[in-house]
Amino acid sequence: MMSMQMSEADSVVKVAEWQQTYYASDSGIQSGATTVRDDESSTEYSSSKKYTGSTIASAPTVPTNASAGGGGDTAAGGLESPTDLDAQYSLTRAQRVRAAMFPETLVEGEAAMPVQSDPSQQSNVQRLAEPSQLLKTAIVHLINYQDDAELATRAVPELTKLLADEDPVVVNKAAMIVNQLTRKEASRRVLVQSPAMVGAVVRAMTTAVDMETARCAASVLHSLSHQREGLLAIFKSGGIPALVRMLSSPVESVLFYAITTLHNLLLHQEGAKMAVRLADGLQRMVPLLKKSNPKFLAITTDCLQLLSYGNQESKLIILANGGPEGLVFIMRNYNYEKLLWTTSRVLKVLSVCPSNKPAIVEAGGMQALGQHLTGSSQRLIQNCLWTLRNLSDAATKQEGLDGLLQILVTQLGSDDVNMLTCATGILSNLTCNNSRNKTLVTQYGGVEALIHAVLRAGEKEDVAEPAVCALRHLTSRHQDAELAQNAVRLHYGIPAVVKLLGQPHYWPVVKATVGLIRNLALCPANQAPLREAGAIPRLVNLLLKAHQDTQRHASSAQQTYQDGVRMEEIVEGCTGALHILARDPINRGEIASMQTIPLFVQLLYSYVENVKRVSAGVLCELALDKQSAELIDAEGASAPLMELLHSSNEGIATYAAAVLFRISEDKSSDYRKRVSVELTHSLFKHDPAAWEMAHTAVPLEPTYLADELDGSYPPYGYTDLPLDTLPLDPDLHEPYIPDMTYDPRQAYPEPL
Repeated sequence: MMSMQMSEADSVVKVAEWQQTYYASDSGIQSGATTVRDDESSTEYSSSKKYTGSTIASAPTVPTNASAGGGGDTAAGGLESPTDLDAQYSLTRAQRVRAAMFPETLVEGEAAMPVQSDPSQQSNVQRLAEPSQLLKTAIVHLINYQDDAELATRAVPELTKLLADEDPVVVNKAAMIVNQLTRKEASRRVLVQSPAMVGAVVRAMTTAVDMETARCAASVLHSLSHQREGLLAIFKSGGIPALVRMLSSPVESVLFYAITTLHNLLLHQEGAKMAVRLADGLQRMVPLLKKSNPKFLAITTDCLQLLSYGNQESKLIILANGGPEGLVFIMRNYNYEKLLWTTSRVLKVLSVCPSNKPAIVEAGGMQALGQHLTGSSQRLIQNCLWTLRNLSDAATKQEGLDGLLQILVTQLGSDDVNMLTCATGILSNLTCNNSRNKTLVTQYGGVEALIHAVLRAGEKEDVAEPAVCALRHLTSRHQDAELAQNAVRLHYGIPAVVKLLGQPHYWPVVKATVGLIRNLALCPANQAPLREAGAIPRLVNLLLKAHQDTQRHASSAQQTYQDGVRMEEIVEGCTGALHILARDPINRGEIASMQTIPLFVQLLYSYVENVKRVSAGVLCELALDKQSAELIDAEGASAPLMELLHSSNEGIATYAAAVLFRISEDKSSDYRKRVSVELTHSLFKHDPAAWEMAHTAVPLEPTYLADELDGSYPPYGYTDLPLDTLPLDPDLHEPYIPDMTYDPRQAYPEPL
């Protein structure tokens, strides 16, 4: 009997150990570990039997040291009966399901027994309960939303009346309640759909005698402005003039609500811009630039940009209210990127206004914008560059740009075409007629950087034209001009420059290149490399083409334009470049061998004075060769040259005299005497002894006359200034069109 009890006890212990080791920690997936039979159900094993999930929370306690006599009873007494275990399982199952799906039904202090061995992992019941919890939350929200909407619907008519009450205290309380209602989405939508309510809020804000009422009303409009229906309701109720008046409020929160609401209206409500302008919004906004809150200033400046973009009158109003000074101050003294970006956008729009441009420059705009070219914000750098480019033609006399020039030279190494376009354009304008800037850019390595920019530009005229113009400026009329002329050659720039004269012709680039070649030819060391690069035949071909175009249109009395360039300018430029190249004897022979003398003689009859001057100049050089002098005479040049002796242009008269003198050397003494008398009377009628001294003491050396005239070489191609100096309105190129191209009409009024 005792042995039977012992073996029975051992079997119970083993079952308990198995339960604790395996059964209680089973995964519960497709197993019976969490399945318990409900004994209250039918005894038949069928679909009527219910099996529910449960997990053993703790193994039954089994004594380890049972005595031989009473061990069986003790062991049996220490274990719960199967009925008790089933009841416990059923209890924990119900608790767990209820806790997972309806936690709010648990009695305070009651908690479901933990069922998972790893607390960091959800049990199956918890995972299955998630959708029901989400559904319950959604239902709660719907009930609350409906409650909010019903509450607002009932309250709106009464609140509308209270907002119109004569008692300020009543109005204040009503405004506070409405402000609370706008914080809930459902009630906010109800308010938006009531034009009477929105109108009452606007009137309450306008007529408020205390700042708290005004603040609450402004807050209501601010909340409504985040919905499209709300914007329309504010607009229709006359909210814009009221909000504009609030911009003069001494309360910071009212100012914030007003400017933010106006900003939302300007961004998303059709007709808002015109309404703000008519309400004198700009006159109220510009003084706000003196505030110190960067985020407030960012919204204000963005409003200014939205209002001034594409509207000249708005730009002038900003100017009249001191806008340029305030905007430049922000660029100089703040470092909040969003504020700097929005401010640079306003300056970019204003920088194309002829009236605002000098005001921005005088306020130190060039220096302030230059501060941000080395930052990390690419959008800010791009805006600053475009603005600087637009301002640069008004800043040619501006001082203190040393740092900016150095940064721009560095940026010529950029691979970004927009950055390259801007940097070359700015340098071109800032080196125009400014010898100090020319010297600085040359010393900063600008020549080499510009040559590399030209090489990288390829067929991109937006970069090539301003880069060549800048090189043209650097190679003339400053103390390091000769250094720059040599630098172009030393950095292998001459072949690249001459190549720009080839097909296809983009005439603004051709015009700038012709001027640069003329300047390079002033350096004797460049004469041979220019010849070897094929400059002479290309110049002659361009001259012939341009002259033919002018001849075809001569009868119409209209100037011939191609890409905005007059063909007379190309004729003048090519002839001027050949004039300087003809100083070299070898070049002189090559020019004459290309049958150019008849054309040069024909150009003496041109109606353009500068063309007459350069034609006489090149003939003066060619006449140094006896054979060429004979050809000049044979072409009948004497008659027009005699007429040019009486020109009021001293350069033309001097060159004509030199040519006549040289072609008369082989003539009879009578002819030479007649020419001498004519020259004496025309050139030196006030000082008869001067001619004798001129052609005896100082023989007419080619270098003498030419060098003397270099300093006053005319601004060829830019006689239309200042109108053509204005770039295209970058209103067309705001951030919405980032690939703004360089304006071919941008003028660089630089004498060659």
